[in-house]
Amino acid sequence: MNDEDGIRCMLMRGGTSKGAFFLAEDLPADPARRDDLLLRLMGSPDVRQIDGLGGGHPLTSKVAVVSRSADPRADVDYLFLQVQVTEALVSARQTCGNILAGVAPFAVERGLVPARGDTTRVRVRIVNGGGVATAHVDTPDGRVNYAGGTFISGAPFPAAPVNLYFEDTQGSTCGSLLPTGSVRDEIAGVEVTCVDNGMPVVLVAAEALGVTGYESPAGLEGDDALRTTLERIRLDAGELMGLGDVRTATVPKMTLVAAPRDGGTICTRTFIPHRVHTSIGVLGAVSVATAVLLEGSVAAEVAAPAVPGDGLRIEHPTGYFDASVEVDRTGPDLRVRRSGVVRTARKLFDGLAWPRRA
Repeated sequence: MNDEDGIRCMLMRGGTSKGAFFLAEDLPADPARRDDLLLRLMGSPDVRQIDGLGGGHPLTSKVAVVSRSADPRADVDYLFLQVQVTEALVSARQTCGNILAGVAPFAVERGLVPARGDTTRVRVRIVNGGGVATAHVDTPDGRVNYAGGTFISGAPFPAAPVNLYFEDTQGSTCGSLLPTGSVRDEIAGVEVTCVDNGMPVVLVAAEALGVTGYESPAGLEGDDALRTTLERIRLDAGELMGLGDVRTATVPKMTLVAAPRDGGTICTRTFIPHRVHTSIGVLGAVSVATAVLLEGSVAAEVAAPAVPGDGLRIEHPTGYFDASVEVDRTGPDLRVRRSGVVRTARKLFDGLAWPRRA
């Protein structure tokens, strides 16, 4: 592979994120060489990422690596990589459900999965966690259709829907839905709920930290005392959740919760882990929705009444996120059967990208 020839790449918006999508065969197989190449392609480390494809924010510095799957449950494998903006670091310790929304369209575009009728069903193995997602994509006339009237909060324009259904995501990163073994824990003197239904999340009642939970992302990011406290909780929670030392990791996510104020089920503000998400991640929202159904959790205490299987509306800084969680059992022994969300995706660019010379 010669960097000077360019690397085949598709830039896509997936949900409320943006990332570079690659076929695995177009990148080095060795993880260290691959990560070095991606840092040079994305323009990291640099706060603006001005010399690469990245957008200077964690939500726009993401990568999807896609390949045909050998798993009989799936059509394609999806490896998510978070490229740090200001550090020379690429992390595979979490997945991204928003970028996942672009994986099925990308797989059809690259010929990994043939278009089948007006709607193509693509089964995606999430390499970072091991769960499987099934995506339903509009493919009239044998091509991916990106135009449509579906709006999602956090994306400015409508597009065709991508319906995502998740299975086997309970405990996909930490090994269990409740990684600490408890619905509630006290960390650094604060009551929290640690949950993993596709994304490790630590939920904290906003009022327990002296804020309302309705602040803007900029307002929360400017509160140094709050950020210091949250990071202390996050580091301790990482150990308790079996994630080890998470100082350089992007998980667990920290989510402040408060009572809904716009007709939803619960209000959220999520640190990812140091910047505040302008909306909320897909699997982060699924984990929050799951926590709402957990009797005795921090989330259940402030949420509006919720019923398993019904849509749960997660409020966030730019609107809301609807998720459904189907369960086999309720109460503290809750077991998740399936989760579902609606996202959109759009192809932005397809061609060759040139990395900075090593």
